[in-house]
Amino acid sequence: MADTAHISLLREGIDTWNAWREANPAIRPDLREANLSRANLNDVVLVGSDLRGADLSGASLNRTNLSEALISGANLSRANLTEANLSAADLSETNLSLANLTRTVLSEAKLGRTTLSGALLRGANLRGADLGSANISGANLGGAYLSGAAFKGANLRGADLSQANLIGTNFSGANLSLANLSSANLTNADLRMADLSGATLNAANFSLANLSNAEMTGVHWQLHTMRGRYLGIRGLDSTFGKCPLQARCRGPGLSRHPGGAFEGLPPCGSLLGLGID
Repeated sequence: MADTAHISLLREGIDTWNAWREANPAIRPDLREANLSRANLNDVVLVGSDLRGADLSGASLNRTNLSEALISGANLSRANLTEANLSAADLSETNLSLANLTRTVLSEAKLGRTTLSGALLRGANLRGADLGSANISGANLGGAYLSGAAFKGANLRGADLSQANLIGTNFSGANLSLANLSSANLTNADLRMADLSGATLNAANFSLANLSNAEMTGVHWQLHTMRGRYLGIRGLDSTFGKCPLQARCRGPGLSRHPGGAFEGLPPCGSLLGLGID
């Protein structure tokens, strides 16, 4: 349970709380299981605080510093965390559904088994974050920085990852079906055993990515937007069993399926400079 003295200090307002934190940097605030639903905590210094199991649903945490905080099992559904600092925080098994995390810093954060369904993460920084087995379905991560993050076994069905930086990101075994990866940079990404069925991949960069045994039925991509973006790609044979980008290995043109995806034939080497082996 929370320390009642700490709760009282927090309720006295931002100036009182932040002054106390500055004077007592060695004390870890104990706010476990506190009821802070719809609380106004904008700009509050909560570095290293213990908020495990707390109710922060609908709370306003704009620009709040929660770096290295312990927040596992907390309820932050519909909370506003715009430009908050959650770097290296433990958010495992936290409910962040429909939360606003626009431009929030989540680098090196622990988000395993966290619920982020429908959350807004545009421009967020999740560099090196662990989102293993998290539910991120329908979330908006457009333009987010996700380089080196781990989404192993995560559910990203229908998520928007357009223009995101996904360099070296681990999506092995993840569900990316119906996701939007348009113009995303997936250089050296690990997509082994990932489900990309029905995903939109227009202008995505898959250079050096590993697509071994990935499911890519019904993916949407346009050849003219993909030129030069497959250099050194790995695992296509195990994914398609055939060259995915042309229906006939003859002549200068490539045939497309009426639905927009390219039908396959036996591996046909490097095509028109696309670098497919």
